Amino acid sequence: MLHVGLLGFGYASQTFHAPLIQAVPGLKITAVSSSDPAKVHRSLGADVTVYGEAEALIASADVDLVVIATPNLTHHALASAALEAGRHVVVDKPFTASADQAEMLIALAQTRARHLSVFHNRRWDSTVLTVRKLLQADTLGALRHARMHFDRYRPQPRIRWREAAGEGGGLWMDLGPHLLDEALQYFGWPKAIQLDLALLRPQAQIDDHFQAVLRYADGLRVTLHASNVAAAPGPRIELHGLKGSYVKRGVDRQEDALKEGLRPQLDAPGEWGADPDDGELAVMEGDTLVRRTVATERGAYPQYYRQVRDLLLGHGANPVPAEEALDVMRLLDLGLGSARMRSEVPAERSMGTVA
Repeated sequence: MLHVGLLGFGYASQTFHAPLIQAVPGLKITAVSSSDPAKVHRSLGADVTVYGEAEALIASADVDLVVIATPNLTHHALASAALEAGRHVVVDKPFTASADQAEMLIALAQTRARHLSVFHNRRWDSTVLTVRKLLQADTLGALRHARMHFDRYRPQPRIRWREAAGEGGGLWMDLGPHLLDEALQYFGWPKAIQLDLALLRPQAQIDDHFQAVLRYADGLRVTLHASNVAAAPGPRIELHGLKGSYVKRGVDRQEDALKEGLRPQLDAPGEWGADPDDGELAVMEGDTLVRRTVATERGAYPQYYRQVRDLLLGHGANPVPAEEALDVMRLLDLGLGSARMRSEVPAERSMGTVA
C-alpha cells in the first residue's frame, strides 16, 4: 500500500484527485493539508490526518507520494519542499508558474532520484482517446487544419483565485495547459505561436477568453480556443485533412460525473467514461465523399493514477513525464509573450518568457 499526502482540499482535490486516487487499489490517502478538517473527514474518513499547513504535511506525514493541488503560484515551492524531503510528487496542471520553475523542479527530482509527474488528466479524455486512434490509422490523411475548443458559459466572474488579477490565474493558465498538451500529443512541437487574450465579461479581472494559433513547419495550423461566454459552444474538436474531416461535439462527461458524486471503479468500470456524443466523419471513398458517425471511446481518468502507482512500484512508466509538461510551460510562456507583443513569436524550446 502506497500512502498519499494531498496538499489542498479545494475543487481540484475534491473533484479529481481524491476520488481518482481512491479508485486505484494500492493507493491510500492518509494525510491532507486543509484549513477545514471537518470537511476532509466527512469526505475521506476520520482516519485521515489533517495538517493545517502544506509544509507541515511534507515535513511530518509518513507518505510515499505528495499530490499538489494548491493555487498555481504555490506549485514550485511546495514541489521543491516535497522533493527535498524525499517524496515522489504529482503536481496539478499547470506544472508551475513559468518554464524556468519547471526546469528547476526537473533538475531537483533528478538530483534526489524521485519521480515527478504532472496531472494532465485530459490525455484520458474520451475525445482525445478517439482522436489518437483516428490519427494512428491515418484516417484523415495529412492534416492541414485543426481546431480545439473548451467553451463554457459563465457570464458572471466568480470570486476565486483563478479569476483574480495577477500572475498565475486566468483562462490561459487554466485551460491553455489542457489544449496545449493535447496539441503536442497529436502534432508535436510547433514552429511558432500567436496568442490573443481578452477580458470579455464586465468586471473580469483577468483573461476569460483566448485564441491561440500554432503554426507548424509543414503548413499545418492548429487553433486553440476557450471562452467563458459561450452559451452555444463550438465543436470540441475539428480535424481537416487531405483525405477527409472529423468533427466531435460535446465534452467528456467524467468531470460532470465526479462532481455529481459518481465514482469510478477500475475492477468493475460499468459505464464509467461513456460519451454518447458520436463524432462525424467525412472521408473520400473512391470518388465519393462518404459521411458516417464514429463512436467515441470511453474516457479513463483513473488510468493516470493507476500508472503512477505502477511507476512507484517499479513496473511502469511515468504517465506524464515532467519533461513533457515543461514543453507545455514553454508554450504557455511564449504565448503570453506573443499576447503582449500582439504578434506571432517563434517557438524555440531554448526560449523562456518573451519580454
